Amino acid sequence: MPCWSVSYPQSVLVRWFPVADFGPTDHARGWIATGVITLLATVTRFLNLGSPTDAGTPIFDEKHYAPQAWQVLHNHWVEDNPGFGLVVHPPVGKQLIALGEAILGYNGLGWRFTGALLGVVMVALVMRTVRRISRSTLVGAIAGVLLICDGVSFVAARTALLDGFLTFFVVATFGALMVDRDQVRERMHVALLEGRSAETIWVPGWVCAGGASWRDSARIGLRDKMVRPVLRRVLRCDVVGVRFRGTSAIPGAKTPAGVFRRDLIPTGYALALIPFAVYIASYAPWLASETAIDRHQVGQTIGPHGILPLPDAIRSLWYYTAKAFEFHAGLTNAAGNHHPWESKPWSWPMSLRPVLYAIDQQNVPGCGSESCVKAEMLVGTPAMWWLAVPVLGYLSWRALVRQDWRYATV
Repeated sequence: MPCWSVSYPQSVLVRWFPVADFGPTDHARGWIATGVITLLATVTRFLNLGSPTDAGTPIFDEKHYAPQAWQVLHNHWVEDNPGFGLVVHPPVGKQLIALGEAILGYNGLGWRFTGALLGVVMVALVMRTVRRISRSTLVGAIAGVLLICDGVSFVAARTALLDGFLTFFVVATFGALMVDRDQVRERMHVALLEGRSAETIWVPGWVCAGGASWRDSARIGLRDKMVRPVLRRVLRCDVVGVRFRGTSAIPGAKTPAGVFRRDLIPTGYALALIPFAVYIASYAPWLASETAIDRHQVGQTIGPHGILPLPDAIRSLWYYTAKAFEFHAGLTNAAGNHHPWESKPWSWPMSLRPVLYAIDQQNVPGCGSESCVKAEMLVGTPAMWWLAVPVLGYLSWRALVRQDWRYATV
């Protein structure tokens, strides 16, 4: 039915409103389980964290990020050594690695400390998020244990690479969205029961957590199953009884001005302005530096005048970012650039081509007279990764056919 021309009496709305369910209620048991799972994650991520090394030096691509982080730490939080060659990533990950090196020194434990810490926190985040989605502390605890046992998560948390940092922020943002969903539903529920369904409810909530996110919404009405994407959040045609951000299904009318003022503008700052501000802020030391890589490209590599009247510092930052993107876009095996360890995307869900991080064939103890090899490889736990392939099919069926918002969200 058109969401701009329908009105119903309050008594009907109350009968249609779903059961008040805004998150798990076993708070004490939930936090006890979280503590136990987090402790287990701490042991697995930090035990013998300083090993392996390459004769005391970083292994694999740690050879880029550990020394870059060390220079960041001792150079006012910027990189200005072109000898590193691969300054092709934003600074946050290297700044985080530098924090561990500041505490524990330039060694395996130091350059891996922050990544391991966030790896532990990520286990707790996954458990709490799954618990919130499933409304079950047991299911959340199982999810936390599975993540602890996953080989990719394990290795990523114990090496000074940037992948683990990116994963942590993505998971944290996703968890914030789930909290936001429950809080928005609760405020809608209260507004309807108190007869304030025609009022605008402003909910800053958790949607801005992590610096970049989008707002999801639950269907409030005959069914409460699907998490709606951003478009539904903006249109707000399926919210029953609550005038939210300028739009309303029952009662009232949805006007273009209301959508622009109370939907598009808040969505814009949540999805565009805040992420952009956080990104620029992460480059604050770079912007304040006189010697950082590519800091003063205006008048050198790029002309003194651009298409848009932007400050020279922002134009230089744009050049820096574009050059980094060009580098990664050019990482290809085309034109005969074959890499012996390359893996095809279709093989990733089965983890068929693990990545060799470190190998030691010299004086490995434990074999007597036999030759032993000790290696560290990035490979997903087969019992989970292989089983995940049919599970993804079941998840898609539940999301698309049964319209279960929980599976759609995952």
